[in-house]
Amino acid sequence: MTLLLPFPSRTEITDRNIDSDTWCRLKHLHVSFRDLGWESWVIAPEGYDANYCEGHCVFPLHAKMNASNHALVQTLVKLVDGVPDDSEPPPHACCAPIDLATIPILYYFHEHNIVLKKYPMMIVKSCGCH
Repeated sequence: MTLLLPFPSRTEITDRNIDSDTWCRLKHLHVSFRDLGWESWVIAPEGYDANYCEGHCVFPLHAKMNASNHALVQTLVKLVDGVPDDSEPPPHACCAPIDLATIPILYYFHEHNIVLKKYPMMIVKSCGCH
């Protein structure tokens, strides 16, 4: 079976262009354990750069958006309204983390024990459209 989607006209593409400042991208977020009220049990670090993803995932999906193939197809289906009349169109693809890193945290456990534990998926390293 072959899926044929009508390609949008240049006018439609231009009309749907968005400012590159609003594309899906990594944003800085510093987390301070003191600000969270955790300084009494977290020894180190005092905080870390957690970061987050923010931005639009609309046609045309630029290479810097790290879009999945599914996001590309979903975006095209939404653009050309390629769903049956009785179906809801899919939402836009979402800007989400695609690479996450681990952070080691040294903390007090039951007041007198000190634990060093690695917490996975705590730092967003890169984002993409999914």
